[in-house]
Amino acid sequence: MFIGEFYFNSIHGKGVYMWNNGRKYEGDWKNNKMHGVGTFTWSDRRKYVGEYFEDKKNGYGEFLWPDGRLYRGEW
Repeated sequence: MFIGEFYFNSIHGKGVYMWNNGRKYEGDWKNNKMHGVGTFTWSDRRKYVGEYFEDKKNGYGEFLWPDGRLYRGEW
């Protein structure tokens, strides 16, 4: 399910996408792809907060595991 902005029938702008398996992305979109800054959360509580380029982690970001481990840096 998507809640957010569209532009010419494409997910574009700010929005939240929730998958049936518990994953969720909240952030920037461009032409139906995660693009810009956002937060991706998995159902097992892993979380990535950072930059995306065409659906891929790219640039600076932070990845947090449920056990407290944390990676901060470039992707």
